Amino acid sequence: MIDRYSLLRPWLFCLDPEQAHNLTLSNLDRAQRWGLLEKLVSKPIADPHTLCGISFPNPVGLAAGLDKDGKHIDALATLGFGFLEIGTVTPRPQPGNPKPRMFRLTEAQAIINRMGFNNDGVEACVARVRRSRFWQDGGVLGLNIGKNASTPIEEATSDYVLAMEAVYEIATYITVNISSPNTQNLRALQGEEMLRALLSSLDDARKRLSDRFGLRKPLFLKIAPDLDAADINLIADLLMEYGIDAVIATNTTIARDAVQGMQYGQEAGGLSGAPVRIASNAVIKALKARLGNHLPIIGVGGILNGVDAREKILAGASLVQLYSGLIYRGPDLINECAKALRQA
Repeated sequence: MIDRYSLLRPWLFCLDPEQAHNLTLSNLDRAQRWGLLEKLVSKPIADPHTLCGISFPNPVGLAAGLDKDGKHIDALATLGFGFLEIGTVTPRPQPGNPKPRMFRLTEAQAIINRMGFNNDGVEACVARVRRSRFWQDGGVLGLNIGKNASTPIEEATSDYVLAMEAVYEIATYITVNISSPNTQNLRALQGEEMLRALLSSLDDARKRLSDRFGLRKPLFLKIAPDLDAADINLIADLLMEYGIDAVIATNTTIARDAVQGMQYGQEAGGLSGAPVRIASNAVIKALKARLGNHLPIIGVGGILNGVDAREKILAGASLVQLYSGLIYRGPDLINECAKALRQA
């Protein structure tokens, strides 16, 4: 698949990034429906991992953001991921930020996006999940939730609770996204007062939902790479205090040191891809030092090859997720990483 993708990539990179993204996913859907996709990709790597009571077929997952609405679940599942994370979804539909809002920094193997949680709303996403063969067959599917842009930050908790209530029955796990830089003031939720209030409300809501459905669903928190040591320790302590099951480290960065002087390097938004790898690994190491074995870490950010994936595990992660690396390397990156981790 690498050779095929290397032939396609120059053509895709001539298109607007968001247009290329949508075109690629629609063609994957078509190939999957026609029964071609399974013939084009390698057989998935079997390397089961159990985390938070969930059995993951292998430790390489899809990060949130690539399929925001659950429109492409079955095609993406065919590529060999051990699990998929869909979203970020919000309680109400919203268009996101004005276009253009995605930029390639090819020489840095990076992407800047300021999508702004563009999605059709949580109810539409849930309906698509229910229709997917992957979900019906018991695939591991995380739902990543956020707040609407029009909701004041002081009322953000209500949006997260509404979204969690909507996805609870169908999600294998739920990720609370408080770390995107593309929704105004969202990262303020990583501060102690707001985070404590949010986690307390989510803990209460989960107890109610656990009683209703007779099942306690794992709750993960996704954090930014732009945190200092004190912030990381505080977040780690609050995660343990409120019974959060795992932490995803990290989201995109607002730092631009690694892309100074490059075309699009100063565009607003979150920077992902190779430049975030070092910061992501540093946050994982700091979390591991604070959390020990009390709470698992899922590593994401700057994985472009199997060595990068192993670095995340050595830093303290138990699983990894991919996104930007897929844009530059193609689907064979999935099995490359899975093989590297199986041999680790």
